Amino acid sequence: MKRKQFLVIGAGRFGSSVARTLYEEGHDVMVVDRDQAIVQQISDQVTHAVAANATSEEALEALGVTEFDVVVVAIGHELQDSIMASILLKELGARYIVAKAQTELHGKVLRKIGVNRVVFPERDMGQKLAHSLVSRNIIDLIELSETYSVVEVEAPPEMVGRTLQELNLRVRYGINVIALRGEKETNISPGGEDRVAPGDVIVAVGENKALKKLGWI
Repeated sequence: MKRKQFLVIGAGRFGSSVARTLYEEGHDVMVVDRDQAIVQQISDQVTHAVAANATSEEALEALGVTEFDVVVVAIGHELQDSIMASILLKELGARYIVAKAQTELHGKVLRKIGVNRVVFPERDMGQKLAHSLVSRNIIDLIELSETYSVVEVEAPPEMVGRTLQELNLRVRYGINVIALRGEKETNISPGGEDRVAPGDVIVAVGENKALKKLGWI
């Protein structure tokens, strides 16, 4: 895995979680926040932590934003600061910008600015929780895009004892089973002859509309 350079602006709950995880994955991470106390708190959990105002062009230029592979704008509720920082990053030539949005309107503005990827942590987590509460067997859901997801589901009773060829999920629904996880071992890339056992967890990828037909999201 190539070691990447990340700049995370804003060290609230979302920003600090992203920064720590990237650092734990072996990447170089610089965190920037206005609050010196927050900077000191996270300084030993990332590569570098700096107290600076991300809405200042001079401050961002001094950080050398063009040297980072990805800049994450994780500023919390200050929408104006989030937008201003994103504008400055684009003007300074940041390679790839990911920005956290609070509302759909906020996200629309960020996209207009030219932010490469807009994320909605609260909304996405809320949707994921709702899916898990109403579904009878969903364990986990990862949205790959607006139309595709990876799901982990407890094998429905009607599928237990049948082979993947018999279920024919790829042809019938366009859904690919990428793993069968049993109590003792996980079968990665199972074949058509593999049978779904009682207690198995099915890991599958497919279009959301197809997954919904099966009640998997």
